[in-house]
Amino acid sequence: MTPIARNPSAAAISAGLAAAALVLYARTIGHPYIHLDDNRYVFENPIVQAGLTWEGARWAFTTFHASNWHPLSWLSHMLDASLFGPGPAGPHAVNALLHAACAALLFLFLDRATGARGRSALVAALFAVHPLHVESVAWVAERKDVLSTAFGLLALLAYLRHAARPSPGRLAGVAALMAASLLAKPMWVTLPCLLLLLDLWPLGRTGTTPLRALVLEKLPLFALSIGSSVMTMRAQLAGGTVAEASFTLGARLATAVVGYGRYVLLHVWPAGLSIFHRHPVDLPAWEIALGVAVLAGLAAAAWLARGTPAVAVGIAW
Repeated sequence: MTPIARNPSAAAISAGLAAAALVLYARTIGHPYIHLDDNRYVFENPIVQAGLTWEGARWAFTTFHASNWHPLSWLSHMLDASLFGPGPAGPHAVNALLHAACAALLFLFLDRATGARGRSALVAALFAVHPLHVESVAWVAERKDVLSTAFGLLALLAYLRHAARPSPGRLAGVAALMAASLLAKPMWVTLPCLLLLLDLWPLGRTGTTPLRALVLEKLPLFALSIGSSVMTMRAQLAGGTVAEASFTLGARLATAVVGYGRYVLLHVWPAGLSIFHRHPVDLPAWEIALGVAVLAGLAAAAWLARGTPAVAVGIAW
């Protein structure tokens, strides 16, 4: 009997979260494709429109088309074409279903990791309906985002089993799910670092296992992160995405610092959202200073609340 079957309230909450996400995004099933990546990814891509084939699978694992290497996402688009034909309704429905599944998986992970059912449900509900996720769900070309997230959350759930009773087989399961998430989008390259945070809290493994052992345990996962990063850089360089010399290291660091502040603001007040933002050429000094202040404030909050590791882990996440 699975843990979900033994705990109907957790199952009911998961189902409710998934249903809420589906109700919210069901309207996208009637939406058309858009001429911003949807054309390159789906409706003007003859290999994808041919459906799931051996030739298509070979292409998915060898192409740097659209300046990315994410073979699993290509295969999912091909499967859409095989199942639903060329129209946008099927792909939109799959994106909505994947996001609904992610909301349920996030709740299950938080609930099992912390035991705080109410707070876990609240966080997962915010994840399910927050406007910052609209781009990932309502844009067919962003299949890579929801697909990668689903496998990443499954990897987190698998890690809970490994942490409870470590074994090479269970760690291999975590690695396989992490690999799947990276093959969908190289977004979870930081997963090994996140798992080290979880070892601190809520899993408490740092109190029973030396830090060196916890790091060594995750070397296979770090190897996956490095491999995915190398392939991503190759794809981005091939597409000319990272070739603009005007974006100096200083400009990139400034953008990163400002980005933290902006994302904090967008979580609280999600206004002015768009699927395309140009890279800022000249950021004003006050905005850079504000970004630094936000980071300093978060670091100070983590230090002041060092007796409550949940705060530090949440901020570091």
